[in-house]
Amino acid sequence: MNLDSMLDKCRREQWQVGDLDWNGRPREMEEDDEIAIVQYFTDMAGIERLAGALFAEQAKKVDDPRLKQIFQIFVKDEVRHSHAAQMLADYYDVHRHKPYEMNPALRRFTPHFINAVQYLSAEIANTYITAGELILDVALLRSINDHVHDEMSEKAMALINRDESRHIAIDFHMVDYYCSREYAEQLKKMPKAPLGQRAKAVWAFANVLYFAAPFFRGVFFRPMQVVDPSGRRMKEAFKRIQLIGTKPTVRRSSFVKVMTALQDAYNEQAVVRLVFGRLIERVLGVDAEMISRLYTEAERKRAERMSFDELAEEALAAKYAAA
Repeated sequence: MNLDSMLDKCRREQWQVGDLDWNGRPREMEEDDEIAIVQYFTDMAGIERLAGALFAEQAKKVDDPRLKQIFQIFVKDEVRHSHAAQMLADYYDVHRHKPYEMNPALRRFTPHFINAVQYLSAEIANTYITAGELILDVALLRSINDHVHDEMSEKAMALINRDESRHIAIDFHMVDYYCSREYAEQLKKMPKAPLGQRAKAVWAFANVLYFAAPFFRGVFFRPMQVVDPSGRRMKEAFKRIQLIGTKPTVRRSSFVKVMTALQDAYNEQAVVRLVFGRLIERVLGVDAEMISRLYTEAERKRAERMSFDELAEEALAAKYAAA
């Protein structure tokens, strides 16, 4: 990836929520539909604020000044997305059926995830961030927009999706970097973290594992059951996540090895699934359907040959193709 070109693109593609015309009127909706849509956008505002906080932490961890500037721009992107999502929630809250607040699972998960990114290795933090961005971009945003099926949402989401495409491209670039021999050599030279910091990292990660499953269910899976009842887009997002893990460099990661071993045991050993199935689902943070291997052998071999830039481009194309 040419970081100079990406930085220039980040600067060129900035926009303001005020650039959109908010003077229209939403399409007519049934009460249940309106309530669901307003809640989706309310939660989306919280998700985007969380993403902004995570990018701010990533900006602190990188040394390349171009990457630092890119992540700082991503923070601005996410703040703008949060603002736009809240304005969309207000725009579609025509009949004021009820007061709305952020999903409690999202509210509980947010501080623990931000804390974890501060203490965990950059590699593990980036793995979670990349997975979350793929679910958000490939599955949730597109499906919510299709479900809303209204001009105001389409205009806002088109701009948000353009920003998110840049975020995904950099996410894949960072996965490539954190799995490189260059980064491995840097880690060898770094002094071992103090015991207290390592203890904080373990505690932070334990909290992420504990709160992740309710977060994913409440903010991603349950809404997707409504806006994408076929489940195709969510499966497409998880397939892209799984394909990243097939790359030989990624599979060298101890964290990926553990997660892959849990997935393999769940899928291939009935006794393990029967006895430890619920525990594995909780650790991985997802339901059984998404733990299943979602790619074919041909797709695995193809992904192994592809560059991370090519994988990112294919993932971005998938968000428009998966329907």
